[in-house]
Amino acid sequence: MMRLKLNLIGASALLLAGILFVYEVHAADGTNIVQIPTVSPRYKIAVCDWMILKRQKLGAFQLAKDIGADGVEVDMGSLGEHEAFASSLTNAANRQQFLDKAHELNLEISSIAMSGFYAQSFAERTNVLRLVQDCIDTMRAMDVKIAFLPLGVNSDLLKHPELRPQVVERLKFAGALAEKAGVVIGVETELDASEQIKLLDEVNSPAIKIYYNLASAIQHQRDYVKELRQLGKDRVCQIHCSNKDGFWLRNDPQVNAPSLKAVLDEINWRGWLVIERSRDTNDVHNVKKNYGANAAYLKSVFQKP
Repeated sequence: MMRLKLNLIGASALLLAGILFVYEVHAADGTNIVQIPTVSPRYKIAVCDWMILKRQKLGAFQLAKDIGADGVEVDMGSLGEHEAFASSLTNAANRQQFLDKAHELNLEISSIAMSGFYAQSFAERTNVLRLVQDCIDTMRAMDVKIAFLPLGVNSDLLKHPELRPQVVERLKFAGALAEKAGVVIGVETELDASEQIKLLDEVNSPAIKIYYNLASAIQHQRDYVKELRQLGKDRVCQIHCSNKDGFWLRNDPQVNAPSLKAVLDEINWRGWLVIERSRDTNDVHNVKKNYGANAAYLKSVFQKP
């Protein structure tokens, strides 16, 4: 009978840190006969394609790789007053190019974003459900499980509380579409944690969760550690893990990444940390430098052995 031996490479320490580990099974003569798949990192780092100036461009993946990210948040395209997103991903051949490039570079698509709703009103546009369905169809075609939906300026429930009934009603319909498709829509709001929980309770859909925005909490002088503890792991699907522009994350006095990791560890959360901003305003247009520095810092905190 062939004798096998197990070569375990730092598995215990790495697993405790939430990092991938690799081990191989060898025959007695040292020949590698089995490569056992790696465990996915507990925390992965992504960048937004529109913020690295590559909205729905294939080059976003190579740039993300150069930056040192694990993945890309891919946008549905600009919206404006048009009836539909300006999306090339409705074309199957284009989608396959994106998927092939991600696979080639060993990257993932963390989420599909509907960034058009930063400026367009989710509460008031007449064709919102069609737009949400277009996003969900893209998610299913590309096997992406999370969508990003910002309520933005015109549906900001802090400034426009009168729109809450319309927002809730539309999120209920969107949640039904997402649940049927087996995906999740992450909603970004300016509300504090207590109000976000109330919003989720009103919508009452397992497919509608919070896409937590670190910058929003900081700008409203809220304690993001307490908020994430209050929200808990099951209400938060993804995190925009950056502040407004000014400093890199490692130099930002308003950001304590080790404390952020500690609370996420505490609530047993895992998932994607997506870098949106935190650019050095002295060199704000240097995409690779700014996002590379932030990705490296987050990896040093969240993916260290």
